[in-house]
Amino acid sequence: MGTKAAPTARPFSVTSEVGALRTVLLHRPGDELRRLTPRNNDQLLFDAIPWVERAQQEHDIFAEVLRRRGVEVLLLAEVLTETIQVSGAARIQGISGAVNARRLGHLLADELAAYLRGVPAPELAQILMSGMTFDELPFGADATSLVRRMHHGHDFVIDPLPNLLFTRDSSFWIGPRVAITSLALPARARETSLTDLIYAFHPRFLGVRRAYESHTAPIEGGDVLLLAPGVVAVGVGERTTAAGAEALARSLFEDDLARTVLVVPIAQTRATMHLDTVCTMVDVDAVVMYPAIQDELRAFTIRKEEGRGVSISGPDPFLRVAAEAMGIGKLRVVDTGLDGVTAEREQWDDGNNTLALAPGVVVAYERNENTNARLEDAGIEVLRIPGSELGSGRGGPRCLSCPLSRDEV
Repeated sequence: MGTKAAPTARPFSVTSEVGALRTVLLHRPGDELRRLTPRNNDQLLFDAIPWVERAQQEHDIFAEVLRRRGVEVLLLAEVLTETIQVSGAARIQGISGAVNARRLGHLLADELAAYLRGVPAPELAQILMSGMTFDELPFGADATSLVRRMHHGHDFVIDPLPNLLFTRDSSFWIGPRVAITSLALPARARETSLTDLIYAFHPRFLGVRRAYESHTAPIEGGDVLLLAPGVVAVGVGERTTAAGAEALARSLFEDDLARTVLVVPIAQTRATMHLDTVCTMVDVDAVVMYPAIQDELRAFTIRKEEGRGVSISGPDPFLRVAAEAMGIGKLRVVDTGLDGVTAEREQWDDGNNTLALAPGVVVAYERNENTNARLEDAGIEVLRIPGSELGSGRGGPRCLSCPLSRDEV
């Protein structure tokens, strides 16, 4: 499906997790996953070496499920290519973000950048996503480049970005504005340079204003839940820092995009890398949540006080303060799994990481049978997709998607 704007393209705006999804940004797995080896997969944040063709098949099924429900699917590779085609500034910005003179030395960096400036847009987009090795350099070795002589041919001159698959993290929308995040780990740091140039230069996004841009304190989209219009939850753990959460809150207050931000400490472990690995919304008043943390999850409440600046209180029980901030009596909670062992297994397999297509309609991995059954018992429609290979980087349907437009709830 093409990504060019239609004359009647819907304006971008997201104010909740569950409003009917209209437009979404996905990234179909590509050659960047073929760069993963047993030697580098830990560094590149994958738990296993994915079968790329199967991952692509699974992703195609995911995208088709969305399209059949009336969702416009934009694919990052296509949008990136279009951006480079229409904007010389985007080309220069993309090359600048990928070619690191501190690592390559100025001689090699300048030579590589000069070459990339003349590469056709589709090929350049692929290089920016999937990287380049020293063996793949398109020009002969220069005897004066010590860097090139000292590296192995299979070493990366431009690092691949296998985690581009998880479009949720490098940007998120709040109201009619986009927030550009700061990813915590080196393997993902360059992802935001690509989303940044897409939002800055692609014709579809011209005129879009920024809600927040962080180049210092880490914050990732998987830690940000839009609980209700004006109410945002931010997880602080392995990826998002307290400084990042506070900076986001104050920025949202200044732009009148939120009135309450709940900052939720979570364990700094691989299993709970983001808030959406333990909790996602499945309806306007319901969440699916890992039961082991339900009673212990706390939140600091940051409020914008009229005429009095910002107040901070807590920590208090998350479920209670979330319901109060949302203006509802109580949040309904659907547990992951039926018992402790099942819950732990299905939490690891992204059972909590669902993508809502509308109130009470979610996409989930088919393998989490117990959690999906519990969701259906609670009145939630579950659209099941395969995820045996997509999940090898630790992420479910919510991680795989960046909503650009949702209906109001």
